[in-house]
Amino acid sequence: MSHQKTPYLAVAVTLASIAFALSPLMTREFAGFRPEQFPVVLDFWPVQPAGWAFGIWGVIYVWLILGAIWGLVNARRDFDWERMRAPLLVSLGLGTFWIAVANASPLLATFMIGAMAAFAIAAMLRAGTTAAIWQAAPVALYAGWLTVATGVATGVVLGGYGVLTAQVSALVMLVAVLVVALIVQSARPAEWAYPLAVIWALAGVIAANVALANWSVILLATVGIVALALGFLLRGGPRSLRWKN
Repeated sequence: MSHQKTPYLAVAVTLASIAFALSPLMTREFAGFRPEQFPVVLDFWPVQPAGWAFGIWGVIYVWLILGAIWGLVNARRDFDWERMRAPLLVSLGLGTFWIAVANASPLLATFMIGAMAAFAIAAMLRAGTTAAIWQAAPVALYAGWLTVATGVATGVVLGGYGVLTAQVSALVMLVAVLVVALIVQSARPAEWAYPLAVIWALAGVIAANVALANWSVILLATVGIVALALGFLLRGGPRSLRWKN
């Protein structure tokens, strides 16, 4: 247990979670990078999920806020919570300004979302196993989505700046996302919310590519879904789906 008298981190994470959730209301609407932001103007990025997949942000925002408030009230100086809060605070702090940056500079925004993902994953790996519905699970969902979002942003930038074609960048970044996701999952195999977020994003990628019959991207995303699902079932197990209090 920490000996600090005032739960600074617990308060800071709660405030940062609220600010993060409110950030879309404080900036110009963001619906993904715009084609005109890049030297190579593309109408379609195969790496980007269908629009409905981004609805997961609503769940992430609410769950992070509720988890932060629960921790502030019930575990304000708990060791496991304190270890998690520092990297989570950095990730949320960056996230509060991310939309504004993305509207101005896709390249800088890509570096930022990569940092957000790294700190979110670190927070997830530091989280304890008690009260998982409020501590580990919301952070894991957030980290899983950011893992894919980093790959998507990087793929769009690679295609938009002509480093790779849109198709090749999609395939390269999907492979990179799957490698990272499987490594992270192996470090925390029972944490179901992380692979769930990645699977959700990959399903969005499949949906976005169906109309164009982009079978290579669809196949790769499907392989990723199967690999993550099997990884959870074989190492995490159905018992992990039970809420832990």
